[in-house]
Amino acid sequence: VEALEDSLMKIEVSDEVGIQVIHRGVGAITQNDVNLATVDKAVIIGFNVRPNRQVADLADREGVEVKYYSVIYKAIEDIEAALKGMLKPEFEEVVTSHSEIREIFRSSKFGNIAGVMVQDGEVKRGTKCRILRNGVATVNDLEISSLRRFKDDVQSVSEGYEAGINLGSFNDIELGDIIETFEMKQIERK
Repeated sequence: VEALEDSLMKIEVSDEVGIQVIHRGVGAITQNDVNLATVDKAVIIGFNVRPNRQVADLADREGVEVKYYSVIYKAIEDIEAALKGMLKPEFEEVVTSHSEIREIFRSSKFGNIAGVMVQDGEVKRGTKCRILRNGVATVNDLEISSLRRFKDDVQSVSEGYEAGINLGSFNDIELGDIIETFEMKQIERK
């Protein structure tokens, strides 16, 4: 029991999450163990032990998670993975395309539509985007609400092709502006 506790206390994932041992003991998992875990919202770890049927039913009713192990390293791996899963996800921005505005079409029904040439990547409808004017981001929180290729409504347009892009109610676009699209990708926490 002490060897397992010592190994668990050495796990370092982040300052955001950690391990706290509330109680340790030798023998079967008891009703008292379940009651302690209920109050402290803890997980019971059984090492080469099992609860009797009554105690297992109580743990189920109280929503207490009980984990059973017979090998120390497996317990350590599982608990470390669980701690990593408790971390808030981190995201990074990945630029997916650049399109130069070469023409602006005015529409009373849809607002301004940017006639663009996709310079790199792939433009997709529904993607987040920003306007770059002379290399400076003028607006960051836009979305491509409509994407057309000639008269056809399309889901995506690749590099080297022309397209019509509508940015919803946003109309402050100029010739030469660049529409930069991006996605937020979740990165693995270590």
